[in-house]
Amino acid sequence: MRYDLVIFDNDGVLVDSEPISNRLLAGYLTELGHPTSYEDSLRDYMGAAMHRVHDLIRERTGRGLPEDFDDVFHGRVFAAFERELAAVPGVVGVLEQLAADGAAYCVASSGSHERIRVGHRTTGLDRWFDDGRIFSSEDVGRGKPAPDLFLYAAERMGVAPERCVVVEDSPLGVAAAVAAGMDVVGFTAMTPAEKLGGAGKVFADMRELPGLLS
Repeated sequence: MRYDLVIFDNDGVLVDSEPISNRLLAGYLTELGHPTSYEDSLRDYMGAAMHRVHDLIRERTGRGLPEDFDDVFHGRVFAAFERELAAVPGVVGVLEQLAADGAAYCVASSGSHERIRVGHRTTGLDRWFDDGRIFSSEDVGRGKPAPDLFLYAAERMGVAPERCVVVEDSPLGVAAAVAAGMDVVGFTAMTPAEKLGGAGKVFADMRELPGLLS
């Protein structure tokens, strides 16, 4: 492999959670009087930390969301994960190959540590990610598109940014990786390739990924 570290986004790259969480987010915002379609949610919030939801709603309406918004939303999401969540097809094979090759990898997600762990336990991916391989925007304060999270993950893993490659599926995530000075491969399962313009390469099937890393 030509990189010293592979950094995975979580939602939409490791676990197929974006359809679930964006459906629920759109519904909850609409319920609170902020009409939001599923497509609106994907456009505005996919790949973002929760503070972006609060910031955009306040910016657009002048009103803040309820204090318990995050707790209620995550409660709904975690319940749905237990019923519906699956790993992204082909990702287990990728992780098996990385482990067999002795390659360094980790996850750096806009989601909370709790969200990452719930998703991994539900899908069985927890066997591949111990605590030392999990990084969240909670660790740095600023979520994507700021580069902070990816730079923090690289520092903790002991790898220079220019020796890292990021696997991302959202424009915000790609922008963050580019700002961190890292190479990016864009996963187009949910996002058209033209919206991942900062990615050096794009792919639609997770089974293609090992070839792009070598």
